[in-house]
Amino acid sequence: MKAKSTVHGAATIVNAIATGLGAAFGVSLWTKACVMLVDNPEGLEVSIRGAPEEDTSLVKHCLMVVLERFKLSDRFGARIETESSIPIACGLKSSSAAANAVVLAILGALGKGDLDPLEIVRLGVTAARRAGVTVTGAFDDACASYFGGIIATDNAKLEIVKRFSFNQPYSVLIHIPFEKQYTKDVDVARTKLLSPQIRLAFREATEGRYWNAMVLNGLLYSSILGYDPSIALDALASGAVSAGLSGKGPSVTAIVAEENVDNVREAWDAYEGRLLETTTSEQPVKLVVISG
Repeated sequence: MKAKSTVHGAATIVNAIATGLGAAFGVSLWTKACVMLVDNPEGLEVSIRGAPEEDTSLVKHCLMVVLERFKLSDRFGARIETESSIPIACGLKSSSAAANAVVLAILGALGKGDLDPLEIVRLGVTAARRAGVTVTGAFDDACASYFGGIIATDNAKLEIVKRFSFNQPYSVLIHIPFEKQYTKDVDVARTKLLSPQIRLAFREATEGRYWNAMVLNGLLYSSILGYDPSIALDALASGAVSAGLSGKGPSVTAIVAEENVDNVREAWDAYEGRLLETTTSEQPVKLVVISG
C-alpha cells in the first residue's frame, strides 16, 4: 500500500524550551512524504530529496512508532521519501513538519488515515523525542504545522491551551543566516534563566496578544542564545506587525502586512543570509492513498 501526504510549516511565537509552554503559527511552507509499505519488517529505505546528507533517524522512528501503535512491527517495512521547502536546522520547524508528514503518510498506507488528528500529532512528537530532534517534544510546533492558525500548548501535557485564527492574511518574511543551529546543541539550562519572563510572553499569547508575545519571546531568546536582535528590530521599524527569533534560531521571522513587505525586505538587505517569503497558513493537511 502507498500514500502521500502534504503538511505545512510553522514558526515560533513563544519557544517552549525554557518552560514547556509554547505557541506557534502556521505558514505556507510545506513538507511532503511518500510511503510505500513492504512485507519485510527488516526492509527500510529512506531518502530526503535535496538533502541526502541529513540524518534519517526521525523518519525511521516515525515508522517504528506507528507500527508499534498497531502492533505491526513484525509485519511491515517501508520505502519512504520526503521533500520540503522548509530549510533544515534554521528554527523553522522542519522536524515537526517532517514528523507530521511521515506519520500521516504511514497511517494512510496502513488504511488508518482517519485516526484522531491529535493522536496523529502525538505519534509524531513521540518519534521526534526518540530521535532526539526536540527538547520539549515540540507539540506547539507540531500542532501549528498540522492544523494551521495560531496555537498555544502545554508541551508536557500534550494539550492545546488556546487556538486563534488570523484576523487577516499576512506575508511572512524569514531571514535565514548561512549557519545552521541544531536543537541538540542548545544549552537548555541557560534558557531557563529567563523562564519567568518567557511565561509572561506565553500569557500574552494565550490572551490574544500573540504578536506582542512573539516580539518579547524573540528578544528574550536572542539574549540567551547570543543572537543580534537588530534584525527583528529593523523589521519592526520598517512596519512589520511582529518579528522575532524562530525556534532556537538562527532564523528571524517577521509578520508583515502586504503594503510594508518591500520596506522590510529593503531593511533586511543589509544583513548577510537569504530571504524567504511565504504567507500565514490555516490550511489543513492533505493525505492521498494511492493504492491498497
